[in-house]
Amino acid sequence: MSIIVYSKPACVQCTATTRALDRQGIPYEIVDVSTDSAAYELVQGLGYRQVPVVIAGEQHWAGFRPDMISALA
Repeated sequence: MSIIVYSKPACVQCTATTRALDRQGIPYEIVDVSTDSAAYELVQGLGYRQVPVVIAGEQHWAGFRPDMISALA
């Protein structure tokens, strides 16, 4: 399963999310919504107004969610 973290610079929750993924040994890709307009539109289209937005297979969520990250491990 591929995991994509939609993020932006200087985002505390984004950093917490990627650190938690790293601790669990879960590989992911980071996409910066501040420089990628298609990614920004995708996140908006899913109904999210904040980052990080994590898409893991069929699941997606916004914000730092250690419970969801643990469920991926």
